[in-house]
Amino acid sequence: MPAIETEALTKDYLVGFWRPRPYRALDGMTLSVESGEVFGFLGPNGAGKSTTLKLLMQLIFPTSGSARILGSPVGDVAVRRRIGFLAENPYYYDYLTAEELLTYFARLFGYTSAEAKTRVASVLDQVGLGAERRMRLRSFSKGMIQRVGLAQALLNEPEVVFLDEPMSGLDPLGRRDVRDLILGLRKRGCTVFFSSHILSDAEALCDRVAIVAQGKLAASGRLNALLAFELQGWELVISNVPEALAATLPARFGSVTSLSHGRVALKLAADAEPDRVISTLRAEGASVESLNPIRHSLEDFFMQHVRSAPQRATGL
Repeated sequence: MPAIETEALTKDYLVGFWRPRPYRALDGMTLSVESGEVFGFLGPNGAGKSTTLKLLMQLIFPTSGSARILGSPVGDVAVRRRIGFLAENPYYYDYLTAEELLTYFARLFGYTSAEAKTRVASVLDQVGLGAERRMRLRSFSKGMIQRVGLAQALLNEPEVVFLDEPMSGLDPLGRRDVRDLILGLRKRGCTVFFSSHILSDAEALCDRVAIVAQGKLAASGRLNALLAFELQGWELVISNVPEALAATLPARFGSVTSLSHGRVALKLAADAEPDRVISTLRAEGASVESLNPIRHSLEDFFMQHVRSAPQRATGL
């Protein structure tokens, strides 16, 4: 049984003041997310990602279509006890500490006072909040509030977790911590549904993805199976390049870009066998700093495959 299902899920808003007209934020979204997988919901800002999550949480209601979580209609009270949710821009009571806020939520879930204290300490440890947990939330940075939001989403040990832009506001260390957290949830069998507009997050974490634009599903499947993201080539960065070798690079590789501190970026073809190229360059005295695949970005995908699609419907 899928953990999450949507069938032709559609949401229209009325926009305008004097003569409001319908604006279709989500148009016939049909998805199925299997139990235990990490599912990425990708798209640019304004594509309909947050609308979908709000519909699944019943913060708003659909114009048409339906959705189910763990086999039950969204909004089922029994199901709500089994899910966790992080909003895109969480906002909490300024004058409470992180411990006080989470203890309040834990009591709502039915934890006893002793159980709540233990569980709150555990989730705060998970998200990397130490002594800050006793500070008032009004003094927290955006990244720290995001960590509190993650702790809140995990408080009830949910079977399905919905995360709306979970990396928002986090520094590189925080992003890595969240990635580790999501991978840990998958390891224990939890289903994770998260939205993002950053392709690298999905590449690192997701079993499958759905790509949405203009409120419609543009593509779905495994990222490496989507033709839009086929390997285009490789970027190889080298340093400590001897003068004799530097003189030969343009003829051998074509695309050569000088970077700071004597580093050089080479662009290799997709079939260039980078291991062989690296061995050759090292033998000629260069040091290898990095090797990265070159793929179309998520933005390239939209430009090539989505802009030609019909625009959102208005004035229905």
